[in-house]
Amino acid sequence: MSDVDLMLRFMLQMLVILVACKAVGWLGQKFLGQTQVVMEMVTGVILGPSLFGVFWPTTQAWLFPMFNNPAVPAAGKHPSMGILYVIAQLGLVIYMFMIGMEFDVKLLQHRAKGAIGVSLAGIIMPFTFGAIIAYTVGQSVGLFKPEISQSSQALYFGAAMCITAFPMLARIIVERGIAGTSMGTLALGAGATDDAAAWCILAFVLATSKGDPKYAIFAIGGGILFGIVTMTLGRRVFEVFGKKIERDGGMTSELFVTTMICLFAGAYFTDAIGIYAVFGAFIMGAAMPRGKFVAELKSKLESLTVSALLPFFFVYSGLNTKIGLLNTPALWMLTGVVCVAAIVGKGVACALAAKACGETWRDAWAIGTLMNSRGLMELIILNIGRQQGVITDTLYTMLVIMAIITTLMASPIFMWIYRKSAVSMDGALSTSG
Repeated sequence: MSDVDLMLRFMLQMLVILVACKAVGWLGQKFLGQTQVVMEMVTGVILGPSLFGVFWPTTQAWLFPMFNNPAVPAAGKHPSMGILYVIAQLGLVIYMFMIGMEFDVKLLQHRAKGAIGVSLAGIIMPFTFGAIIAYTVGQSVGLFKPEISQSSQALYFGAAMCITAFPMLARIIVERGIAGTSMGTLALGAGATDDAAAWCILAFVLATSKGDPKYAIFAIGGGILFGIVTMTLGRRVFEVFGKKIERDGGMTSELFVTTMICLFAGAYFTDAIGIYAVFGAFIMGAAMPRGKFVAELKSKLESLTVSALLPFFFVYSGLNTKIGLLNTPALWMLTGVVCVAAIVGKGVACALAAKACGETWRDAWAIGTLMNSRGLMELIILNIGRQQGVITDTLYTMLVIMAIITTLMASPIFMWIYRKSAVSMDGALSTSG
């Protein structure tokens, strides 16, 4: 295939994705009360084999050719999909850097007790439910590969159940205009802690499956070291950036490029040690100096990232979803059990923990609702499990459906609980979608 043909296919993919995301997002916001981010996740499923591929399999397979596509069994994966994947990861990393810049570390320090309490509830309960399901029915219905031990099955299922859609949670918080509030910061802190714990558990599972415990030690130890160094020594270095922009009266091209180098260095490091790039990007953003520096940097990044790059992450992940794999009543019943366990274990448990830590009932249920959304961070951990030979496509599909349901629930329930903030949230929606 020539470079021209490759570029033409990629440009067409970009056009279809952006138009579909805007159209579905508008419909979701107008008629379903959903945020743009949630509808972008749904758009990915719509454009994949679960819907588009059902009615127009040949067209879908030509436009988004993935491996193991029954419409074109010998075609493999088109090179344009590799470009699409890179663009998707680029948008996600830059966006999480921006979320880190919005993260009020001082406010989290004042809410440490609440964040830890909510985080522990959001880890222990869903992890326990997931482990019980894995021990009870894991091998009997073919959820895991035969060579995976029962303890590794329990660890993986538990990690998948306690994951929070951290990028999605962060974007919902921004879209709803509560990024700088005490409640929003508590939810972000608890969500980040839950996901970090889930990735650590995943590292242990992969280490077990590979027979190499150094994998988990390297990932967890390296992540902790990176966080400490960046938020201490790195923060002092970045203060020079803030002083320079105040002195120069604006952000120069050289300073912007230097900042981007720091961002991608952090993302590369955490991805290389097995924690995932978004955490490195988020920590780098959290270490950046507040004030004029963050305001100017955000103005340069926001429109392109949120509107043109980030949708590719949600759509690319959604293209891998194949709902048709659940083809028996028993599998659908088990999927329902998984969904109920996920909602009770995560949403209800986090709400009760937030209330026990001094939140009002309204804020507690709002926090539980946000924590219960799993989104495409769930798809990331599922894709890793499938690629590493831990889970089967059956479990992958079940947990994808659970992720979609819990994420679709988040925005309308949050608005119903927290409707007092509806005016400010509508303002945020009009500028950030």
